[in-house]
Amino acid sequence: MRPTEISELQEIVRTHSRLSISGGKTKTALHNIGDDVKNIDLSGIEGMVEYNPNEFTFTARAGTDLGQLARMLGDHEQYLPFDPPFVEQGATIGGTVASGVSGPGRFRYGGIRDFIIGIAYVDGQGNIVHSGGKVVKNAAGFDLSKLVVGSLGRYGAIVECSFKVFPKPEVLKTLRVGFPTLDEALDSLISITRMPMDLYALDIIPHSDKYFLLMRMGGVEEILLDRIYRLQRVTGDGEVIEGEADAKTWREIANFKWLQAGEILVKIPVTPKRVFELDRVLSGASAKCNYSVGCNVAWVAWRKPIDELDLKLNKLGLSGLVLLGEVDKIHIGLKKGNQFSKKVKEALDPENRWVEV
Repeated sequence: MRPTEISELQEIVRTHSRLSISGGKTKTALHNIGDDVKNIDLSGIEGMVEYNPNEFTFTARAGTDLGQLARMLGDHEQYLPFDPPFVEQGATIGGTVASGVSGPGRFRYGGIRDFIIGIAYVDGQGNIVHSGGKVVKNAAGFDLSKLVVGSLGRYGAIVECSFKVFPKPEVLKTLRVGFPTLDEALDSLISITRMPMDLYALDIIPHSDKYFLLMRMGGVEEILLDRIYRLQRVTGDGEVIEGEADAKTWREIANFKWLQAGEILVKIPVTPKRVFELDRVLSGASAKCNYSVGCNVAWVAWRKPIDELDLKLNKLGLSGLVLLGEVDKIHIGLKKGNQFSKKVKEALDPENRWVEV
């Protein structure tokens, strides 16, 4: 089912008992549903509703393609700084909100929750629920828009999202430094985070026999040259990446170009202090991993049965969300009860129409 109007979606909800949602279907693991569940394709509910470049805000329908959205914002030298992933694969703004996935730019500016200012969605009874607003300064009751981020469709079908945006920086550059061990790369990363310097992104990318520390910065040319010099005093000399090479580097990271066919992609929240023990476990299983957002998010490419990673994460006290791959469960590792989420689910979907993935 692919409605093109919100009224069509409301009617579908009212006449079906078990429903799931999809958009660009870029996160394949999130669409493994049972035969008794009707899937609603929201890609037809798309397009820009309102865009105010002078106010740095926009409202778009949930099925709007992120690539199209990026081009519209780019025409006014604006962008979403949290670097939403899967843009090149056809991700939608609604799917990005529902999955709660942010890219490397989250390090400097925060993630989706820090940019979403309003939302409209259809609840389990077919009603349209509005939360937040279309301007940055609004404070109208409980902000459900933040709660919907990462909810994976359990509360309802997102139909519209309002976001604040930022102006693009004049220049972007990346300093890339290779280290022979993860310990050395982590030591440098921790030292950098203690410096009075705003970096746009800070990742550790293992490759071959080295661990590459990538430090992205933005601003005017003169300031960036000084920042690179200060960083090199901590990390040692490295390669300065700029222009299209810089943009390509971070596009490939955000779109997971390093993944190979058949690999399962797992997002694992972590901390810099716990990266070493996680890396030791993953290396023992011959798994690849990129450490993003200042080593607060691990992106794991896994080839073995997912139950093996589930067990390993449980032993470490870590949790993971599977985004890509053919799996029978997407929440792995440590499970935490969420009574608050259950209460919200009961209020917004009392008949339990929306299937929880």
